[in-house]
Amino acid sequence: MTEISKRETEILRLMSLGYSTKEIANQLHVSNETVKSHRKNLFKKLSAKNSANLIRNAIYNEIIGLA
Repeated sequence: MTEISKRETEILRLMSLGYSTKEIANQLHVSNETVKSHRKNLFKKLSAKNSANLIRNAIYNEIIGLA
C-alpha cells in the first residue's frame, strides 16, 4: 500500500463522519477540486470501489479509527 499523507488522512476522517466534498473543502479551506483530487488518490491507494469500501479499507489498514 502506498503511504497516505496527513491531508489525505484528514479527508478520510471527515468522510467517515459523513461530510460532503463541499463541506470538507470549506472546513479545510481548500477548493472542491483539491478535495476531489485527494479522494481520487485515496480510492486508488486503498483499492476502493466506493466511499463505503474506502472507509472500510482505511479502518482495516488502521489509517483511521472507529469514532
